[in-house]
Amino acid sequence: MMDFTVASLLDQANTHPALQGAAIVLGTFILEDAATVLAAMQVQADALPLWVGLISLYIGIVLGDIGLYGLGRLAAAVPWARRLIPGQQRQGDGRRWLQIHVFKVVFISRFLPGARLPTYTACGFFGASFPRFALATTLATLIWTSALFYVSLRVGHVLMKYLGVWRWAGAFGFAVVVVLLGRLAARMQETR
Repeated sequence: MMDFTVASLLDQANTHPALQGAAIVLGTFILEDAATVLAAMQVQADALPLWVGLISLYIGIVLGDIGLYGLGRLAAAVPWARRLIPGQQRQGDGRRWLQIHVFKVVFISRFLPGARLPTYTACGFFGASFPRFALATTLATLIWTSALFYVSLRVGHVLMKYLGVWRWAGAFGFAVVVVLLGRLAARMQETR
């Protein structure tokens, strides 16, 4: 007989790659950088296969980006949201410019903290080419997430070697630092 208690589900999630992957995908919808750091720490602790961690991160982050694009498309269908963009001429100019530069804009925004939400929703709102958007976000995600994952693996190795049982406190601290540095960089860009 199958046991479906919460405790048994948590035990299964700790060892079953599909459940681990689903948890990582969901984690990317909350805080993708923290999910990346924590997945790398799990790989470093031999609690998660490397391929499950990376593939789940890529899938979750790209799905989240596509979701932001979709929110922009939905907003474009709402009359009061369309009125927030002044003048039909400006909308047309923005749409034309974005169609030409969508790949570059989306790719660069992946590396600028705080730029993804407004950029990706604007791409959807103005109807930028979805295939070019999806290609740019996928390639940028592969680069950025792989780099952050690699750094997190290295930090995880140090934490496990020197902090012992306190390694998870160190991992939590590292994840908080990554998130706060991203927020700080976004604020610094806003002031420019």
